[in-house]
Amino acid sequence: LKGKLRWPVAGRISMHYGARQAGGKLTSRGLRISAPAGTEVRAIAKGRVAYADWLRGYGLLLIIDHGDGFMSLYAHNEALLRDVGDWVNPGEVIASVGNTGGVETAGLYFELRRNGDPINPARWLLMPCIAI
Repeated sequence: LKGKLRWPVAGRISMHYGARQAGGKLTSRGLRISAPAGTEVRAIAKGRVAYADWLRGYGLLLIIDHGDGFMSLYAHNEALLRDVGDWVNPGEVIASVGNTGGVETAGLYFELRRNGDPINPARWLLMPCIAI
């Protein structure tokens, strides 16, 4: 599915994978996609919800286990629409964009991980369009 996944939310990338943050001490392990609060967040692929709750620094966070060591993380949501154990399909609405977890502006923080390690999500998503 590399390069074929749909974007989880329509918006503009406001922080790229690997971007420096916190005064250059940290690098981003995902993408931040600016979008209005309440915008629908969609699952990028079929999977099972592994986590759906508040997590310090991430706000309302939803994690989907896609199997074969792949997981997708959707953070800073204003609402989570799925529970742990729920199965989701590609394009299914799972949350709504917010600004929880210490961010000032609304947007989605999106991460992909393989075997627990972050990977650049932009390489897995349809390019160059960032809208769903």
